[in-house]
Amino acid sequence: MKIVIFDMDGTLLDSKKDITISINHVREKNHNLSPVSEEYVVEAINMEVRNLSKLFYETEIYLERDRELFESHYDVQCVQNVTLYNGVEETLQKLVAFGVKISVATNAPTQFALRMLEHLGVKNLFDVIIGADRVVNSKPSPEMLHYILNHYRYERKNHKAWMVGDNSKDVLSAQAAGIEPIFVTWGFTSSSNETRVVKRPKELLDIVL
Repeated sequence: MKIVIFDMDGTLLDSKKDITISINHVREKNHNLSPVSEEYVVEAINMEVRNLSKLFYETEIYLERDRELFESHYDVQCVQNVTLYNGVEETLQKLVAFGVKISVATNAPTQFALRMLEHLGVKNLFDVIIGADRVVNSKPSPEMLHYILNHYRYERKNHKAWMVGDNSKDVLSAQAAGIEPIFVTWGFTSSSNETRVVKRPKELLDIVL
């Protein structure tokens, strides 16, 4: 059995415009703060260690009113501008056609992942779609990856598994789970010093198949 676990934002799909719009909505309504750019948001999200509430809302902790406003706004906003990266859908379809098992492990809430992937027409290709709300510890913890590997009854000696993502948290979660990380540079991060780096989705086929 071959298993490929994908990150979502910045790997499968480009969501930075909608994320930024919803963050700026919270900044304006709850904190009277000026807008931040998409580039600022992506840089903050990709930091290995960061306090997003401080970076986005200038609060030390993620206030419940900010969480509620963001999630209610993003529930509608998340499908307004989101797109799959070029070549992603074709690559996913080919992996499935060759019998590769594919799933999603994202630090976004599961409800948004399901909504966005369904909107883009690829949700049914995945066996498991799990977000940070379904585990105690999100990536870089391997908890989501272990959940998915257990779903497939993964055996290290007989099976092969990869984690495909666009930032260090994906790499660290893969290493902690004992599977191979693949770093992609077509999304939120344009370069990497990781051992296994791919520039286009179809390059995954050369590695996995």
